Amino acid sequence: MDLMNNVVVPAGQVYPLFVPMAAALGICSYQLVRNITGNPEVRVTKEKRAAGVLDNHEEGERYAMHGLRKFVRGKKPEIMASINSFFADPPKDD
Repeated sequence: MDLMNNVVVPAGQVYPLFVPMAAALGICSYQLVRNITGNPEVRVTKEKRAAGVLDNHEEGERYAMHGLRKFVRGKKPEIMASINSFFADPPKDD
C-alpha cells in the first residue's frame, strides 16, 4: 500500500478561505497577547496575583488609551468625510 495514494488535496475553492481564517487567527492572537502582557487586571505570575486589588488608575488609563484611540479621538466618526461633506454641504454659487 502506497501512502501517497491516500493523501487528500483540497479543491481549489478552499484556498481563498485561508486568507480570512489567517486574518481572524492573527487578530485573536494579537488581542490575547496584548491582554496577557499589557492589561493591568491580568496577573500571570503568582507574586502579582498575591498582591490583591491594586489602585493603579494611571496604568489602567495608559492601557485603555492606546495609540489607535489617541489617533481617532479628534476625528469625525465618518468613513469618507470629504464625500459626506461634499454632498451634505454643496458649494454655494455667488
